[in-house]
Amino acid sequence: MARVTITDVARAVGTSKKTISRVLNNDPNVSAVMRQSVLAAIAELNYRPLTSARSLATNRSFMIGLLYDNRSPSYIMEVQAGVLEACEAQHYSMMVQPLVSTAADFVERVEDILSRQRPDGLILTPPLTDHPQLLDCLHRNGVPFASIAPRHPEGCIGVMLREREAAAAMVDHLVALGHRRIAHILGDPEHGAGIWRLAGYRDGLACAGLKEDPAYMVQGRFSFESGVAAMHQLLALPLRPTAVFAGDDDMAVGAIWAAAEAGVSIPRDISICGFDDTTIATQVWPPLTTVHQPVREMGRRATEELLRRVLNKGEATMVEVDYQMRIRASTARTP
Repeated sequence: MARVTITDVARAVGTSKKTISRVLNNDPNVSAVMRQSVLAAIAELNYRPLTSARSLATNRSFMIGLLYDNRSPSYIMEVQAGVLEACEAQHYSMMVQPLVSTAADFVERVEDILSRQRPDGLILTPPLTDHPQLLDCLHRNGVPFASIAPRHPEGCIGVMLREREAAAAMVDHLVALGHRRIAHILGDPEHGAGIWRLAGYRDGLACAGLKEDPAYMVQGRFSFESGVAAMHQLLALPLRPTAVFAGDDDMAVGAIWAAAEAGVSIPRDISICGFDDTTIATQVWPPLTTVHQPVREMGRRATEELLRRVLNKGEATMVEVDYQMRIRASTARTP
């Protein structure tokens, strides 16, 4: 069967190829009636535009790149799903590129990606959102980008969550259950999220009139393995905490695993909670109490703001999304 072309669509609608192209590129100057007619013809004829032809006509690649250096696969999968959703809505493709931000040739690798792939813009995830050499490279090359949860959002476009407030709310939940010895497994200090969630933990303690105990603040790295190691350290304390607030779900699940290995019952002996509400939160037993961060929505919203800038469809901004508490079986009243 011969491939349907833009000429076939134009002939079916009774208009020009230029008008069809304007509809495909979401030109706001096309009338609603014409847009509806063109979209109906595209659906009926099952027309699929060639990206290469669109690129030649517009000098765009119609590709958005998602860059990450993140130890949490569940977080990245959720972000990726949201970015893809927004890309498909605008007939864009998505490129996903893992990177090591501490590598000596990190910036050179990014420049190579920009040269070879020519993305129309980039989505940055923590900690890349705050990598000064990367940001300088993108500004220098004129590459549009949107940031998810940047530590310094001033002048950026993308999406944020009130993480400090959410972390304080989680501590308040534990205090309401009667807990007074509340530990925190810290996230990566290179991530804005790690800093905000630690600050929220401290806010929650202060609000409850509880003193900070350095022994109850153990460094993690937003990974399952670091959660296991941190929980081993907390369980070895002469006076164990009665509750542990981990800086993300992966570390919380690692803490649950370490507790189970040590014969400690969750939540009978120790309550454990996390942050993010990724899919793993409901796959572990007991199901994890956590802060619901709409990660997929954040990926989508960041991409929408980026495409707004790339396609000149209005002012792109830094969007703020809401969090929700997800109270499940991993937390209970103090033993």
